[in-house]
Amino acid sequence: MKKSKPQKSKSQKSKSQKSKSQKSKSQKSKSPSQLIDARIEELGGWRGEMLSRLRSLINEADPEVIEEWKWRGVPVWSHDGLICTGETYKSVVKMTFAKGAALKDPSRLFNASLEGNTRRAIDFREGDTIDEAALKTLIRAAVTLNKSKVKARKAQ
Repeated sequence: MKKSKPQKSKSQKSKSQKSKSQKSKSQKSKSPSQLIDARIEELGGWRGEMLSRLRSLINEADPEVIEEWKWRGVPVWSHDGLICTGETYKSVVKMTFAKGAALKDPSRLFNASLEGNTRRAIDFREGDTIDEAALKTLIRAAVTLNKSKVKARKAQ
């Protein structure tokens, strides 16, 4: 027998609607960088630390990177196009490269989303160490790829 959810009263519904709209308004008034800061703080623990470290490495690899906040709460880093995202799940922090399939990965960092024709991802789990030099090289390669596509469009 299927259990039904208890119905919310009108006052409970309006409270949840208010909290969602207040959250939405507060998010709209914050910059993407502030929203990413808040996400890192909200996560805490190893996931917050991992996302924070990945963010630092992205900024070290490309000081001109632009931080964005898309798709209802996903940190995104761009430079002449999307470089990568930083999604957080219960057991992984996933760094997805938008054009990862087109990037050389001699250090074999990509360990997820390998079957697609476009994206590639790196899943970081609790306790994983980051090959920082290889990751920065991969980030720079993604930026170079984006720049080459922009130049090709301008040349047409």
